[in-house]
This record gives sequence, structure tokens and C-alpha cells, in this order.
Amino acid sequence: MRKADPNHTTAIRSLFNSKAELTHSATEKCPVVLSTRIRLARNLDSYPFPGWAKEEVRQEIAEMCLDVISKLTPMKTGLALKIEELTNLEKQILYERHLISRDLMSSKSGSAVLISKDQACVIMINEEDHLRLQVLRSGFNFRRAWNAINTLDTAIEEKLNYAFSQKLGYLTACPTNVGTGLRASAMMHLPALTLANQMEKVVRAVNQLGIAVRGLFGEGSDASGSIFQISNQTTLGESEQEIIKRLSNVLTTVIEQETNAREKLLETDKTKILDRIGRAFGALKHSHVMASSEAMNLLSLIRLGIELGLFPEEHRSLIDRLLIESQPGHIQYASKKTIDAPERDDFRAAHLRVEFAKIPDPDFSRVK
Repeated sequence: MRKADPNHTTAIRSLFNSKAELTHSATEKCPVVLSTRIRLARNLDSYPFPGWAKEEVRQEIAEMCLDVISKLTPMKTGLALKIEELTNLEKQILYERHLISRDLMSSKSGSAVLISKDQACVIMINEEDHLRLQVLRSGFNFRRAWNAINTLDTAIEEKLNYAFSQKLGYLTACPTNVGTGLRASAMMHLPALTLANQMEKVVRAVNQLGIAVRGLFGEGSDASGSIFQISNQTTLGESEQEIIKRLSNVLTTVIEQETNAREKLLETDKTKILDRIGRAFGALKHSHVMASSEAMNLLSLIRLGIELGLFPEEHRSLIDRLLIESQPGHIQYASKKTIDAPERDDFRAAHLRVEFAKIPDPDFSRVK
């Protein structure tokens, strides 16, 4: 595995500029599900959980895990980064790409992250648990995600002794993760349900089924751009396959509700919806000041426009990439200098104008 240079400049630049599963994939053309993720929580036997471990023990765990996991496929060609050596901006970029958690951003020494070359596979070390394995896939693709993470988890377990109970399953720092230690989630784009003020109803319904609905960056975050994370809440008492199947069934129902909401909006408020998409296109193509929250909401409307046939399908991956690149950390990094919030808004608008010059005007005649 390539080690980052002391300042991580080369490593982060390479990561930022490289093609990634979530930012450059156009193979999974799901109009509602942007991505699916499976995460496994694992701990090492005979070691205290990270929150209780002394600094020297955390360092020992991190070095051992880095040494073992960096030699495994698909991590051989990826990056190993120690959190304490990253700048706040570098951590922010990783967070905006869903490659590290908020907790890992603020973790003390002895924490690290391993990221595969395509950024589809991530292993966080000494976050809440010793290991947090994560596999991301574009589109609605739990099968690919599960096959990849199950293979990696098995390879790690052959090298490291996991904390495991025959009665309870995998032991974790948080009781809600005990058992399989599995959290499956989907990043869903639900603009029609949002516009129709139906999301509160959807949230209540799925919560009753043991499914959680959160914002773009998980618990406590806003659903910017009408993007929601929907995931299982319990990991004990069900097998991995049962958890994934149950969540998939719920997500399929949500997809149907979003699809029906889009059809109903076109039947009852077609002119208003087309006007909003047209105005969003004009603003993104010509504005000179653009806050991140506004950019997210406008990009959401353009993505809806693609799904309605107003724009060529080939531009979907560009919009998905811009949803990430419009975040504050990415804008700060792309500017190559320290800029304040108003300057970021100017730079973001300029960046979006360049990108939207590649997209043709909406063809409203395609919507009957």
C-alpha cells in the first residue's frame, strides 16, 4: 500500500482527482438510489474498546491493523492515512466523500483510515470500534456490496482474532451493533416526496419497521438536496442476509412511493415543476454567488430533470459528482488557497458555471 508523504499533500491530491465509485460511476442508472453501503463493526479480542484504551494501546492496535490489512486485496493499491497527521481540511474532504465519520474526524491519536484506490472500500481504525469496514456501491446494489465486504471481512478474520460471543455474536462498543455488527444503508434522492410534503409520513412508516431515516451525512444532518440515508437500526437476532433483505424490501417500497409522487406531481403541477427545474438550470449556469445549501437543492432539481428526460442521461454522473464537489471542504481545497465563506460561494458559482457549460438546455417537450 502506498504510504502518504508526511504532509499527505500528494496522497490527498491523488484521492481528490482520481475516479471514484460514487463520483464517476455511470454504470448504475437508478433514478432514486444514489448509492448503497454496508458497514461492519469489529473489535479485536483481548483489547479494550477504543474509548477505554490508553494511547499506547490504541497505537499498538492501529499499527497492527495497518500492517495486516494494507496487504489484503483491495487495499494493496490504496492509501493508509493516520488521522492525527491530517489537516482539518483534509479530514473535511474525506468526511464529505463519506470516507470517514464525524467521530473519526475528532478522534485522538492512534486512529487511521485505509481507503481503496476507487474509494469504494474503507476501513476506519479506532473509531468507536477497533475496525469499521465499509463498502460503497453506486446505485441499488446490496449484493455487490455484501459480496465485497464479506470477502474482506473473512480475509481480516483469518489474520486477526475478533471479539466474538457464541451467544451474542460480534461484540461492539455500542450495544445496538452487537450481533452481526452490520449496518446497511442507501443514499436516496427523494425530491418528489419532499416537494409533496410526504417525507414525514414516510419517516414515521419506516421507523415503525425498525428502519432509520437520516440526512445526507447521517445522524443530526440535514437532508440537503432531498437526499436521505435510510438504514437498519438493529443488528441482533437477524442474519446478515435477513437484515439486507428486510431493508431492501423497505427501500423498494420507498422507490415506488417516490416514483408515484413524481407521476402525480407531473399530473397536477407539471408547469410548476418544469419551471423550478428551468430556474435551477439558469441559476447554476449563470449565478456568480452560490451557497452550498442552495447548490445542493438546485442540483437536486437538475437530477430530477435528468430522470424526467429533460437532460441527457449521460450527465447524471456529473451531477452526482457535483453534489460532492460543491461541499465547503472540496471548494476550499479546489481554490488552492485559504478563503472565507463568501469567497467560497463565489468560487462555487464559478465552478458550477464551468461544469454547466457542458450540459445542453433542458428539452421540455420530452415531458408529456
